Amino acid sequence: MNAPLDGVVVLDLTRALSGPYCTMLLADLGADVIKVESPAGDSSRRTGPFPQDDAEHLYGGYFQSVNRNKRSVVVDFRSPEGIAAVRRLAAGADVLIENFRAGVMDRMGLSYESLQRDNPRLVYGALRGFGDPRTGASPHVDRPAFDVVVQAMGGLMGITGPPHLPTKVGPGIGDLFPASLLAVGVLAALTDRERTGRGRFVDVAMYDAIVSLCERVVYQHSYNQAVPTGDGNDHPLLCPFGLYRTADGWVTIAAPRDHQWQALAKTLGRPGLGDDPRFATNNARVVVRDQVRAVIEDWTSALPTAEVVDALSAQVPCGPVNSAADIYADPHLRIRDMLVELEQPGSADPVTVAGQPIKFAGAETRAYRRAPLLGEHTAEVLGADAPPTTDR
Repeated sequence: MNAPLDGVVVLDLTRALSGPYCTMLLADLGADVIKVESPAGDSSRRTGPFPQDDAEHLYGGYFQSVNRNKRSVVVDFRSPEGIAAVRRLAAGADVLIENFRAGVMDRMGLSYESLQRDNPRLVYGALRGFGDPRTGASPHVDRPAFDVVVQAMGGLMGITGPPHLPTKVGPGIGDLFPASLLAVGVLAALTDRERTGRGRFVDVAMYDAIVSLCERVVYQHSYNQAVPTGDGNDHPLLCPFGLYRTADGWVTIAAPRDHQWQALAKTLGRPGLGDDPRFATNNARVVVRDQVRAVIEDWTSALPTAEVVDALSAQVPCGPVNSAADIYADPHLRIRDMLVELEQPGSADPVTVAGQPIKFAGAETRAYRRAPLLGEHTAEVLGADAPPTTDR
């Protein structure tokens, strides 16, 4: 069975995390992703961690984790020959994705308009901190941005952690969520091209994406002028829906639906709470959240996490707080191919990265290719047309 994007050629002019994650999603789905790098390479190649026996440090875990299944071509973006090579590649591509600041591609002579004239079917994806003027000229358009900046500005840090102590979310969600949305936009544009014969300019601002992710901040403020802040490990609108102490750690329990609460109360040995008007509905429980917590932890704190999960998880959404070691030990993730081994250049042993969560029934398990070495496929892709790549 062919992969869904077999035959789709993606020109990847991205670096760091957001853009490479987007193009990796497309590569995992079968696209031929050609990563175009300067002679110095994507700066994330130099970011660790590195295996202990790897003395070469050609790239570390950061780069490996989001650049699998791609080919690497090196061109000098500061030379006319390098720019001409990119134009030739774009003329034969289905998709181009870049995450430079607004105007950088235009100044290099690679604007969407000029590339679209050469290739009217080209879908052009742009991923920036504050978007592109073509879709709305932000007053912040010229600012650089990283994950932590858009987590803060988009409202995510303000509703994470304890009240009035903004807290960064651990993974780079300010990069990964915008990247995922751009992949969706690109796929929508490819579908539209089947009808119209023409590509489109697709733009995702990291700031916009995080505001979208924090949608309840917007409607809560609209409905009752609330300014939401952190709720710790609880939910402002659902109860119980949070983290609870056990005898040997912590467990998550979510029973906002009344039938789930009734099942939980029965397991707690307190079946009467299912019909008690102070607790019988979710809206009532939100008001007495602290009392709900006390009732639940009176039971959970006397039991190991595993026993709590075993007692609840068939009827009530419940799960442990897994460490990395727990994740590696969970058979679910092996069965679902979510722990993928790849060759690591410079090391005798393979390394493991997170797999692709998008699955297709009936599809064969695809072999993953390691991330490419810098310029590994330049001759293969450009052949005799490969320009000189001296970094001047």
